[in-house]
Amino acid sequence: MVWVVVPALNEAENLAVLVPRILEALAEVDPEGRVLVVDDGSTDDTGAVVEKLMAEHEAVLLETLRRNMGKAAALHRGFSRALAAGADVVVMMDADGQDEPNELARLVTPIREGDADLVTGARRQRQDRFIKRNTSKLYNGVTHLLSGTPGRDFNSGYKAMRADVARDVLPMMYGEMHRYLTVLAHQSGYRVAEEPVVHHPRMSGSSKYGLARFWRGFSDLLTVRFLLSYENRPSHLFGGVGALCFLVGTLMLGYLTIIKIFGEPIGNRPLLLAGVLFTLVGLQLALFGLLAELIVHARNRGNPGVGPGPQA
Repeated sequence: MVWVVVPALNEAENLAVLVPRILEALAEVDPEGRVLVVDDGSTDDTGAVVEKLMAEHEAVLLETLRRNMGKAAALHRGFSRALAAGADVVVMMDADGQDEPNELARLVTPIREGDADLVTGARRQRQDRFIKRNTSKLYNGVTHLLSGTPGRDFNSGYKAMRADVARDVLPMMYGEMHRYLTVLAHQSGYRVAEEPVVHHPRMSGSSKYGLARFWRGFSDLLTVRFLLSYENRPSHLFGGVGALCFLVGTLMLGYLTIIKIFGEPIGNRPLLLAGVLFTLVGLQLALFGLLAELIVHARNRGNPGVGPGPQA
C-alpha cells in the first residue's frame, strides 16, 4: 500500500485543490492507497478543509499536532502512522502545490521494480526566488561533498521510499534532519536515485521558511556527518584531535624547555601559555573520547542487537 504524507502549516487554500489531485494520481498507482495530511499546528482552516475532504473521500486521513513542531516532527508522525497501518511505500510531498501529483508514478515505479529503495523528485527547473534557488544549489553542493551521496537535489520535499527506509530514518527525524533523508538512506546501505520532476510556483500563501533554515541545515549536516562516521567510534574523532593538540603542546613546551636550559627566560613568552593550553586540551579531548566510548559500550551491552553502524 502506498501512503502519501503531506505535512501542512496554514495551507487550507492549497489543500482544497491539491488533495483531490493527489487522489487522482494515487488511484492509478495504488487504488488502496491513502493520503495523510499532518496538520503542523495550523492557525487557519487547514484542519476543517481536510475534515471536509475526509467526509468526501475515504482515502484521506488527518493527523493533528497540537502546536507547530516543524516539518521533521510532522513527517515523523506521518511516517509512524503509515508504517503502523502497513504501508510498504511511503511518499512525502509538500502542501504548497509546487510538487506535481501526476509525477507520483515516476517516483514509485523504480521502487516497485526493485531499482531503488528511495527516489527523490529532482526539480530541474525550480520555480522559486533567485536567492532561494542559489542558496539551495550551494547547500546541495556542500551536502554532496561532505557526505559523498549521489544526487543533485537533496532538499526536495518530494520523495518516495520503501517502508524499511522510512522505519530506519525515523530515529533521526528531528530538527532539520528531514533534509538529509537521502544521505541517511545512502549511508545506511540503501539504493538512492533521482527522477526529474516538474516544479510549479506556489499556488497560494507564502513560504514558511526563511534564510535562517540554510544555516540550521548546514549545522544539521555536520551532525549527520558526525553521527554516521563516529556514532560507534567517538574516540577516533576526539582521541585523534586530542592527540594532535597534545603533540603540538608537547613540542612547544619541549622547545621552551631547551631554550630555558640555555639560560633564556620563558616566563613572559606567549608560547608558554599556548603550549600548556594545547597540552591540557589534548588530554581533555582524549579523556572525553574514552568516556564516550564507555557510553557506546554500555549502550551496546544493554542492546545486544545494536552493532557498529555504517562508517564513512
